[in-house]
Amino acid sequence: MDSLISYIVNGALTGLLYALIAMSFVIIYRSARVFNFAQGEIVVVGAFLVWTFMSAFDLPVWVSVPLAILSNMLLGVLIERFVLRPLVGQELFAFVMVTIGLLIFTRGVVLVAWGPEVRFFPAVLPMAALKVGSLVFDRALVIGGVLTLVVAALASWFFNHTQLGLEMTAVAEDHQTALSLGIPVTRSIAVSWAISGLLSTLAAIIFLNGKGMTFLASDIGFAALPVALLAGLESIGGVILGGLIVGIAVGLAAYFLDPIFHGGVAAVFPFVIMVIILLIRPTGLFGWKTIERI
Repeated sequence: MDSLISYIVNGALTGLLYALIAMSFVIIYRSARVFNFAQGEIVVVGAFLVWTFMSAFDLPVWVSVPLAILSNMLLGVLIERFVLRPLVGQELFAFVMVTIGLLIFTRGVVLVAWGPEVRFFPAVLPMAALKVGSLVFDRALVIGGVLTLVVAALASWFFNHTQLGLEMTAVAEDHQTALSLGIPVTRSIAVSWAISGLLSTLAAIIFLNGKGMTFLASDIGFAALPVALLAGLESIGGVILGGLIVGIAVGLAAYFLDPIFHGGVAAVFPFVIMVIILLIRPTGLFGWKTIERI
């Protein structure tokens, strides 16, 4: 029984990590109507920035982490300014292709800048396991789970109670209407990409704390994809429930199905859930419904 509980709780904590990354998908989509396929690569860039400041430059953690966050936020702003802004007014397909191209380009830059060898991410968070009776949990994931809940609450407050957040919500509804109301659309989109850089760096610290990393760590972006689509691409709070659903499902699949099929089921199970939900509800569990009048 303890083993099953451990799988469920660890799955839920992993799901909250996916939810933190999924928030980056949602925040960008809310303001720019762009689905960023390169989100995993931005997470990896944040991880290598932390490694560079702490290991290569030997800076203390309280200097390295803020510098890495600011650098990744700047990267998000530069991507918006020089890659996406020239495409404003173009077809959706153009944005999809450019984010796929950004994925390939960013992965290449990471390989050139830091190489393909394994780097050991510094222990920014405590490494000691958290023990609750006979159960053992990854302390970084526990801290990350609490952080995700706090970030989701702050993001919901930001979008619902601040001038900038309300402007970004208006931009999400319709760019042309927002422009006609005098809302600076490009600023709102740039802010969303900067927030994405911040969240990606935090996710990198939680995900890779004290572990080996390569450019392939960017695959976590695809692991978080079912959470974003399951919740709906406009719902901040929905990603928390989506993350818990996906995480617990992965834990149960790992406990019950992996021994039967000799592994691998847990890795694909989130995508199975995603497909089933989207067939029933294409906008996700909490996605905005669009009504078009003819």
